[in-house]
Amino acid sequence: MRKMIILATTVAISGFTAIHYAKAAAYTFTPIGVPGASTTQAFGINDAGQIVGGFFDGTSTHGFLDIGGSFTPIDVPGASITQAFGINNAGQIVGGFGDSTGQHGFLDTGGSFTPIDVPSARATNAYGINNAGQIVGSFFDGTVLHGLLDIGGSFTPIDVPGTSFTEARGINDAGQIVGGFLDGRGFFHGFLDTGGSFTPIDVPGGFNTEAWGINNAGQIVGGFGDSTGFHGFLDTGGSFTPIDVPGAFDTIATDINDAGQIVGLSLDVSFLATPVPEPSTLTLLSVGIGLTVFCVMRRRVISSKPF
Repeated sequence: MRKMIILATTVAISGFTAIHYAKAAAYTFTPIGVPGASTTQAFGINDAGQIVGGFFDGTSTHGFLDIGGSFTPIDVPGASITQAFGINNAGQIVGGFGDSTGQHGFLDTGGSFTPIDVPSARATNAYGINNAGQIVGSFFDGTVLHGLLDIGGSFTPIDVPGTSFTEARGINDAGQIVGGFLDGRGFFHGFLDTGGSFTPIDVPGGFNTEAWGINNAGQIVGGFGDSTGFHGFLDTGGSFTPIDVPGAFDTIATDINDAGQIVGLSLDVSFLATPVPEPSTLTLLSVGIGLTVFCVMRRRVISSKPF
């Protein structure tokens, strides 16, 4: 009997190991599509699961806010094009818009729009916002594309050393910033900026890596290419997990919230990827106990049978 109990416990532990690794990268994919739109692109998500992005209705491009599948258009007054790129837990939304004077960033607080323009810049975009209201983006000065950190209207350029192309796309509450830069050979690389110290992000075996979003746990999402196409990725402490929409030709992961939910897009569809919960320790322990009881009862039945 002792051997059977040990065997059952071993099976339970082995089952836990197998389930842990099998489920670690499992997601449920939900398509995101604005009704009537020909194209929908999801770019940002907050901890409440509110999603922002842009859609094309056949005439123009508009931003949107998606709350549980209910879509609200976002249009900066007087703009010909609007796109929403980021949202924080307070519901503040950042993005970009175009009008007769050029390309501008914006901050949308409850439907009140504030333009974001770096002085003397030819174009400005706002891509991400954290819960402190710090905004990241990019601006073009006519020669160089710089990343941008906007704290209360005070602008700080973000430039990866040695490049003339830097975009800052995501920021978490610790002030860690992610984005992409172009090297001298014309290849893209992601970066993590921690207090002005830059760490390149490159998916092993891939090319043209770009980082798009970062959550408060430091998990980073983005996109990369390889010989099979383009894929999203999740970077957890330097460990990379591909994110691929089933059946899609390419995938880019654009943002991640603190629950690990990821939004992104492909040529076929925009998506929300929700992690599949792993079985709890209590459930797995119950499985082990159940196996143990089964083995014990089976032995008793066998022992009680007449020969």
